[in-house]
Amino acid sequence: MISSTSTPVDPRNRLATVDWDEITAQLDGVGCAVTPQLLRPDECAGIAGLYDEVERFRSTVDMARFRFGSGQYRYFDRPYPDLVAELRAAFYPRLLPIARDWAARLGQPAPWPDSLDEWLDMCHAAGQRRSTPILLRYRAGDWNALHRDLYGDLVFPMQVVIGLDRPGLDYTGGEFLLVEQRPRAQSRGTVTMLPQGHGLVFTTRDRPVRSSRGWSASPVRHGVSTVRSGLRHTLGLVLHDAA
Repeated sequence: MISSTSTPVDPRNRLATVDWDEITAQLDGVGCAVTPQLLRPDECAGIAGLYDEVERFRSTVDMARFRFGSGQYRYFDRPYPDLVAELRAAFYPRLLPIARDWAARLGQPAPWPDSLDEWLDMCHAAGQRRSTPILLRYRAGDWNALHRDLYGDLVFPMQVVIGLDRPGLDYTGGEFLLVEQRPRAQSRGTVTMLPQGHGLVFTTRDRPVRSSRGWSASPVRHGVSTVRSGLRHTLGLVLHDAA
């Protein structure tokens, strides 16, 4: 757990305490994994409070308008808040070995270089220049349809969402949904209630699943169940930029 003091802590040090073998095992088992607490309550409140500072964002999406569900989210504009940028940069090298291993199992290219900056340079050179860190706000009755955050041809195979409010206290409902289409089988759903300050690492597009023919790519989509009451904020960290 993170200290209750307000002293800043480098996110790289926080992620260094995570059991990455366990995270890897959960990702291999069900396609998602909850981290220990990464943000203090005051940090969660600080990030959630940015939502009303419209000048910090490049765009706002009304989900009902696009039939994405109900609710609203905003894409951060550059420069990002320090903690958001630091968290994104800290997750990339931790998830990179898993990404490369998944690609090897599937016999697919592994285009991801050693650093996030190099990877984002590749995205920008391919025309994917728009920022993707995202702040989401759900009120009672809001929900998010099953989808994938692809944004272009260059995709990192995992992404992260961090809960900023307290489930059961600040809101009810609003469970994170992951649905996987298994090879030659019916779909499997996984439901996660995300504690405040904890992260959920999950599959962006597909992941390797062993089948009778070896390894197969199992398509995955994610969404959010209906919020029954209260207010739910989450921070989304997609590790590729958008076209």
